[in-house]
Amino acid sequence: MRILVTGGAGFIGSHVAEAYRNAGHHVAVADVVSGADRTPSGIRCHRVDVASEALRAVFDEERPEVVSHHAAQANVRRSLADPVGDAATNVLGTLRVLDLSVRHAVRQVIFSSTAGALYGEPKAVPVREDDPILPASPYGLHKYLGEQYMAYYRRTHGLNTTVLRYGNVYGPRQDPATEAGVVAIFAEAMLGGRRPVIFGDGAQVRDFVYVADVADVNLRVLGRTLPQPLHVGSGRGTSVNEIAERLRALTGAAPAPDHGPAVPGEVHRIYLDVSRIREALGWQARVPLEEGLRRTVEWFARRGD
Repeated sequence: MRILVTGGAGFIGSHVAEAYRNAGHHVAVADVVSGADRTPSGIRCHRVDVASEALRAVFDEERPEVVSHHAAQANVRRSLADPVGDAATNVLGTLRVLDLSVRHAVRQVIFSSTAGALYGEPKAVPVREDDPILPASPYGLHKYLGEQYMAYYRRTHGLNTTVLRYGNVYGPRQDPATEAGVVAIFAEAMLGGRRPVIFGDGAQVRDFVYVADVADVNLRVLGRTLPQPLHVGSGRGTSVNEIAERLRALTGAAPAPDHGPAVPGEVHRIYLDVSRIREALGWQARVPLEEGLRRTVEWFARRGD
């Protein structure tokens, strides 16, 4: 199968592209960065902004049967500071991908959405896919608009669209400077002998899911018709304080993290009901948190060396 992974030079996208390649598919990547250090070997990377007209040439050349759309501005804080820039990538980029997919007779578009930023502060946890959508940031709002465009193109053009709502994905290759993952930020700082900053009291709860498990979901949905959004998470909540303590033990970091002011627009407590994806795909997260953190720390340690 010919698959185009947008954002395939990024953290999650590179793992997804690698999983597709390892399964024997012909894979190409479209990303705004060159991706020399994260695009898996044997996969061509087209340096292009998905919101630009230049994406058309990539579709013309690669003739994808499936598009895995992972290109995104993925930083909640950045979306609060620059909502227009966030919309340019997360709304207009998604619309460009869908328009070209219809024009090039793509069979399926898989969309990486968010769970952590979609529901606002939930009244109860675990959150279900049918719970009210109340995003507290432009990032969450724009991801939901992307979901609505997926549904529109399914209804009006018959395009097979699949929406995956990710929890807090962590693992090797995450960039602490741009992708805002707390595990990556803490691991790099602790290995470098620096004190990471916990924004707020650290009691914030998230659903952490290892990136290899996320890549596995992207393999399983190929060719499937799944009209309802699916949560991709562990189904368990873990506090930021607990993440920090586990990483201190794994890195041997002596000083405790500093604390800073809480960030407006960030949810305090959320984790996901994953029963729908278990029933639809027979999937559940397989990598335990302790093992995933260990692998992540080892990767950052090797990169530092």
